[in-house]
Amino acid sequence: MVDIAIVDYGMGNLRSVYQAVRKVAPDANVVVSGEAEVIASAKRVVFPGQGAAPDCMREIRERGLDKVIATTAAGGKPFLGICMGLQVLFEHSEEGDTPCLGIIPGQVTRFAHGLKDAQGRKLKVPHMGWNGVNHADHPLWEGIEQDERFYYVHSYYVQPLDKDIVQGTSDYPQPFVCAVSRGNLFAVQFHPEKSASAGLKLLKNFVNWNPV
Repeated sequence: MVDIAIVDYGMGNLRSVYQAVRKVAPDANVVVSGEAEVIASAKRVVFPGQGAAPDCMREIRERGLDKVIATTAAGGKPFLGICMGLQVLFEHSEEGDTPCLGIIPGQVTRFAHGLKDAQGRKLKVPHMGWNGVNHADHPLWEGIEQDERFYYVHSYYVQPLDKDIVQGTSDYPQPFVCAVSRGNLFAVQFHPEKSASAGLKLLKNFVNWNPV
C-alpha cells in the first residue's frame, strides 16, 4: 500500500519534495509516480510543480493524469498542491492563456508591472525569496506562527472566486492569496520543501491530517 504518492508529470522539484516528505514521515511508504493507478491508490497525494502553466498542463494531459488529479483532489483523501500544483487547480491562467484543471473556480493572474514597496523601491517579478504568511485557522497551520516566513518563486498568483477557501495571504506589496483549502484539498503557492522548519512543520501536519 502506498501511503503518500508524489505526482510526477515530468516537471517539478520532485527530489526536494520527496526528501522533505520522507524526513517528516520516515516510516511511510512514499513514492514518486506518474502512473494514474498508483496515484489513485495512495492514501495521500502531493501534487508539486514548477515551470510555466502551458508546459505543465500539456504534460499533465499528455500523460493522462488530469482525470486522476481532478478525482483525487475532489475526493476524500488528503491532497496537497504546491506552487504550480496550486495554480493549475484553477480554471484559467494568464500565463500563455492556458485552460487549467478547473477544480477550483477562479483565475491565475500575473503580478502587475511597476510594483514598488513602501519605500518606493521597485519590486522584481518573479517574486523570489522569503515572505511572511498571514494564515487562517486550519490543521495544516498548527504550530506555525502568524507571519512565519516561507520561500516563494513565482510570477503569477491565484484569485479564487470563493473567498471562504482562502487559508493564507502574503504581501507583494499588496496582499495575494498564497494558500487555499476545500474539504480534503489544501494547496500553497510557496515551497514548503524549501522553507526550513516551518515548511517541514506544514508537511508534517499534512501527513497527520485526517479531513472529515
